[in-house]
Amino acid sequence: MRFLLDTEQRAFATSLDAMLRSADTPSAVRAWAGGDHGPGRALWSRLADAGVFALAVPEGYEGVGPLPVELAVAFVELGRHAVPGPVVETVAAAVLLGELDASGEPGPAERLLPGLASGKGVATLARAGGYALDADAATVLLAVDGDALRLAPGHGPVRASTDPARRLARPETGGELLAAGPLVTRAADRALAWARLATAAQALGVGLALLDRTVEYARRRTQFGVPIGSFQAVKHRLADAMIALEFVRPLLFGAALSMAPGDVAAAKVTAGEAGYAMARTALQLHGAIGYTAEYDLSLWFTRARALRTAWGTPAECRAEALAGLSGARPRS
Repeated sequence: MRFLLDTEQRAFATSLDAMLRSADTPSAVRAWAGGDHGPGRALWSRLADAGVFALAVPEGYEGVGPLPVELAVAFVELGRHAVPGPVVETVAAAVLLGELDASGEPGPAERLLPGLASGKGVATLARAGGYALDADAATVLLAVDGDALRLAPGHGPVRASTDPARRLARPETGGELLAAGPLVTRAADRALAWARLATAAQALGVGLALLDRTVEYARRRTQFGVPIGSFQAVKHRLADAMIALEFVRPLLFGAALSMAPGDVAAAKVTAGEAGYAMARTALQLHGAIGYTAEYDLSLWFTRARALRTAWGTPAECRAEALAGLSGARPRS
């Protein structure tokens, strides 16, 4: 099994990185957290033009997918730059609708997928009465309840989460029934695997961004007349964090190749824990400045905390991974 990216995949990552570096994403994140979606939607359109959302949409609906490896490549860069919005949820919705189409329910896919691929549509997805991310910014609000998929008519009050730029709301009950039956359950399971893959990739990107920023800070910050990066204790902390993040890569891209639920869950929990550990290391080595909301480090720190439990807690993902090794399904 090949875990190294090819030339085109590396070029895709480089182009996304260059585009996002020029986009001032910290300002877009702060505006999004305050309820101003304008800068974030402009960034969303640029991502769609680059083909990010089309990676999860079948070719028959103006997409180029499904391409899970390329999607993982893209979401590492989205995490590296802390891109706001329901990017994972839009991918999960696209996969769910695409799976329904493959199962003989083309109606919802025909209506909704082209808009998601082009970036004109923004989707979010709630499961079993749970919260939907950024429902106030979404044009498509899907709700899965048991074996039924509905187009929710609206949402309740918006509340903040651990990450201020990840705003949560419960979908309103009722709404148009798009599909029902076992095919919805199968499609939702498939969408969950893709959501966990994209979340794992984001967590890796967040961790890499925190590592880069902390290494640079350790080179500049002096104590006792020398850079703190010269201290053995600091070197060891950064080396441990880097090794943990590098260990995520083969798990992430191996999971993207297989898309087995157990492999994806293992990648998700490993990426989430590595990203969160890097966030704690970054906070400690930055000292008091790391705790201030005005300092950009906070955008990645809070994102690492949120992604650790998004689309499955560490315990849930470990259970799924172990079940994959044993051939059994985890208990619900």
